[in-house]
Amino acid sequence: PDPAAMLAQVPPQPGAEAVARTLEAARRESFVRLPRPEERMESLAFAVLVSIVWLTGCAHAPRVRFTPEDTPVPVLFVHGTDDNAGSFLPMIQAFEDAGWSRERLYAMSLYPQSGEVPIEAMAFQVGHAAQGLRKRTHADQVDVVAFSQGALSARYWLQFLGGHARVRRFISISGPHQGTCLAWLRGNPALEQMRPGSAFLRELNQAPQYGDTEVYSFWTPWDGIIVPSSSARLAGSHQRRFLVPFHFTMPADPAVIAATVDVLASPQAR
Repeated sequence: PDPAAMLAQVPPQPGAEAVARTLEAARRESFVRLPRPEERMESLAFAVLVSIVWLTGCAHAPRVRFTPEDTPVPVLFVHGTDDNAGSFLPMIQAFEDAGWSRERLYAMSLYPQSGEVPIEAMAFQVGHAAQGLRKRTHADQVDVVAFSQGALSARYWLQFLGGHARVRRFISISGPHQGTCLAWLRGNPALEQMRPGSAFLRELNQAPQYGDTEVYSFWTPWDGIIVPSSSARLAGSHQRRFLVPFHFTMPADPAVIAATVDVLASPQAR
């Protein structure tokens, strides 16, 4: 679909010119840019944290493994605000260990990732990435694993842009489905939409149309970024609580990773 045509269906939002620029970028096959120095430092710090978690022996090995004859559903990973695709590296490795081939695993990079454009624009990018993954793997459907604000971007695509027809299972990890009070600290368009009671969230939560997509929400009561933490519990989903300290450690937590692999490897809903 033409991103410009889809934009016409979206209500006017702050930063409309930035949205238009983002959707123009969506015409390209990928969103590739060199990270800024501060982003490289953030990625390095996160990699060190992840290494500590995995080297302490706390990892939970996935309980499933595909045989060469099996063809697992491709998985699209969607990161959140001020984040990047690197946050899913430990999880992608676990999926490979469980039998997924690398070409069936894709961690997309949203641009810009700082909340400078409305979430609807991010949703178009999610749809574009899902379409590309389906074409590359010749798959009818994909599974989607989304973290933090990425869960809202994925939900908008699922609910309003026809994504539910192309997604078998959707796992939200620490998504601010009812908003977060910390979003009041910043004035970026996407952060304004993540404030509790925003018009965007009211619309999203009044029309939870997922079709046949199986929906899961993973959350921690010790989140610290999603405030209150119960906002990460998505109504109508299969909910799972994890005692993980702090929001940004959720995608790399061994228990969360094992549960994600287990859910997507299962032939039936868990």
